[in-house]
Amino acid sequence: MGLAVALLAGVLWTLPTRRPGVDGGHHRDHAVALDPFEKAGVVEFTAGQRGPAFRLRTFPREGYASLEEFKGNLLILNFWATWCAPCTLEMPTLETLWQAYRERGLIVLGVSVDRGAPRALLEPYLEHQRLTFPILLDPELKTAGAWRVTGLPATFIVKPGGEVAGMAAGAREWNSAEMRALLETLLP
Repeated sequence: MGLAVALLAGVLWTLPTRRPGVDGGHHRDHAVALDPFEKAGVVEFTAGQRGPAFRLRTFPREGYASLEEFKGNLLILNFWATWCAPCTLEMPTLETLWQAYRERGLIVLGVSVDRGAPRALLEPYLEHQRLTFPILLDPELKTAGAWRVTGLPATFIVKPGGEVAGMAAGAREWNSAEMRALLETLLP
């Protein structure tokens, strides 16, 4: 038994030791290069995924809009509600993004999941937030369910043609340099 312990100690003694910053070249002290999706905090989807079709009522003007109508644009599809604090935090950044990129074909589309879609609640909210991007209503959560939204805010990036490029769960700073760099790669 003593001989086995001595032999093990001898083997451990001869193994190379690792010192910070010196490890035989296997690991370097450099930052791992992140792709634009990772930098922006967006989960990238595999190529070819398409979002479920929808036809929802527009707000505040009466009418309807469908996913098909936006197939020629880069679409930021944001599911939100007036009672959602993180949604409220990110709304100004979505508006800023909309204002900066709409001339280049970017559409920010907000889908409210407020139950009953009460005009008396939504109008003051939109006015207070100074939102000008299109708003759609999904009060029965049918579209949110089809898109597998499990929490708010949930935002999908849909490429021109309808392929879903990625998704962000939770609030993001949509006008950040990292987000703009990602969107630049996707704009037509």
